[in-house]
Amino acid sequence: MPAANFVLTLSCADRPGIVAAVTTELAALNANIAESNQFWDQETGRFFMRLAFTAPEDKSRETIEKALKSPIERFDMKTALYDQGRKKRIVIMVSKFDHTLLHLLYQIRVGWLDAEVAAIISNHQDTRKIAEDAAIPFHYLPVSKDTKADQEAQVLDLVKASGADLVVLARYMQVLSDNLSTRLFGQVINIHHSFLPSFKGAKPYHQAHERGVKIIGATAHYVTPDLDEGPIIEQETARVTHAMSPDDLVAAGRDIESRVLARAVKLHLESRVMLNGKKTVVFG
Repeated sequence: MPAANFVLTLSCADRPGIVAAVTTELAALNANIAESNQFWDQETGRFFMRLAFTAPEDKSRETIEKALKSPIERFDMKTALYDQGRKKRIVIMVSKFDHTLLHLLYQIRVGWLDAEVAAIISNHQDTRKIAEDAAIPFHYLPVSKDTKADQEAQVLDLVKASGADLVVLARYMQVLSDNLSTRLFGQVINIHHSFLPSFKGAKPYHQAHERGVKIIGATAHYVTPDLDEGPIIEQETARVTHAMSPDDLVAAGRDIESRVLARAVKLHLESRVMLNGKKTVVFG
């Protein structure tokens, strides 16, 4: 019988019987578990689980949710059920640097990222042609200190109208307001170099070169009102040497940024990331 693919994520206070209660209900539906990951955070006493499973075609989402109601209430679970058969929609925000944007579009084109780009939003015109060549709606929304509130209201309207599941800041060189960060909490991923807080502001790679750093890297994280301090999803580092120029560091850094952001987006789209306070649980 044709199967529908679902992912269930859950978290609750840890106690015996959680896994058995959930899997028993799924077995009663004749569902087949394809992947199971779990983690017990002994510091907080919280239990996290991700279950990927297939269900017979005649078992609707509503049927599955009804079957799981008993264990959810019994263990006071926080849950989410995702239909993996539905292609996720993303909105990409970018400024002038286009390396992470191009990498995302490539990974979508070759099928490594299973997503559809609903829109590209930029405060500059530089990436318009990229969007047009890919037949993606492009929205030019310039922003200044005086227009920031109005511009972000337009961003929020576009995100809602597009039905986007995720907003990706692909080197979008603007700080989101506390209001927008809060309203889209858990739905916005940002990428930046991993020099923070040491080398802030303009030309961080040049600053790092002047200090003779030996390791560079990038961090992808969820956006929160606390600037660049949101829960981390993915990171990568690379060793560099004294023989490398600032431009060499920039080139290496851009390559790392592109890979790290794409991996973070993939993890999110596959429902492999769960928030755990200021941290994340990532089931790779």
